[in-house]
Amino acid sequence: MTRMGLTFPFLHHVPLAEYLDLAREMESRGYDTAWIGEAGGADALTPLTLVAAATSRLGIASGVLPFQTRSPVLLGQSAAALAHVAPGRVALGLGVSSETIVGQWHGLPFQKPLAQLREAVTIIRAVLSGERVTFEGEFYRVRNFRLLTPAASAPVRIYLAALGPRALELAGEVADGVLLNWLAPDSVPSAMTHLRAGAARAGRSLEGFEIAGYIRTCVTDTPGPARAHLARDITGYAIVEAYARFFRQSGYEPEIDALNAAWRGGDRAGAVTQLSARVLDGLGVVGEEAFCRARVEEFARAGLTMPVIVPFSPDSAPLPSLLRTLRALR
Repeated sequence: MTRMGLTFPFLHHVPLAEYLDLAREMESRGYDTAWIGEAGGADALTPLTLVAAATSRLGIASGVLPFQTRSPVLLGQSAAALAHVAPGRVALGLGVSSETIVGQWHGLPFQKPLAQLREAVTIIRAVLSGERVTFEGEFYRVRNFRLLTPAASAPVRIYLAALGPRALELAGEVADGVLLNWLAPDSVPSAMTHLRAGAARAGRSLEGFEIAGYIRTCVTDTPGPARAHLARDITGYAIVEAYARFFRQSGYEPEIDALNAAWRGGDRAGAVTQLSARVLDGLGVVGEEAFCRARVEEFARAGLTMPVIVPFSPDSAPLPSLLRTLRALR
């Protein structure tokens, strides 16, 4: 395994200077890419820009931007600007967001998201080409837009976050890579089958296609608290129907059904306890350094071209634990 990414933890109580030092350490240790996501905290593009400016070799990737909350033209402009700051190091990771984020937080329509994402990718690629863009689609209309600054010589790669078969096939068809999430090593081959189907539809192979995947990881000598933290994290996703469906398809149907039954019955603490050891062992990596390194290698052998470590910690002051995980794996 030669390539590894790491999510960039943007904790509110850690000074910005320490984050830039952390990015430099990631670069010096040989991590390939810093992945920065976006939900309800800081936006992703501001820290991506800061990390790009503070490093010289580290790749930067949005992991991921909810594509519905910005216009495709603006996404193209932002990616083009980053490409000038960090030539050849930029990947634009896009994903379908939720009705809560799109509809309630941003007041925007949430409908036919994969069809809308296909249009967005088409427009973003056209913007990044530097050519004049005119597009008339179901969701977007663009007339005579063109970047005033020349497009960067090194292309921006576009990755799509994907869970289900249709999203995976769309990624294989139109993207340069995919970001997988909440999967065990034995689920990777199934995802690759759908990626190949999408690529075949576009008349191409997966050669050079990035298959990245988030891996929740905690290097620790006392795994109990970390496993309890992981169970609570999984529960927060499993009560959302899209993720519940994905977890069931991944082979965890009994646990997910029991969890949701307890949750709907008001037993929140009991819901968490429905997650068996096999679920925690499949969806997370918790243990001593040698165990964690070997487990991440399993993901690479299963087909990930870039395992992306998501360091987590059950500690109230988590930074030392997060740093231990970062340093142990690279």
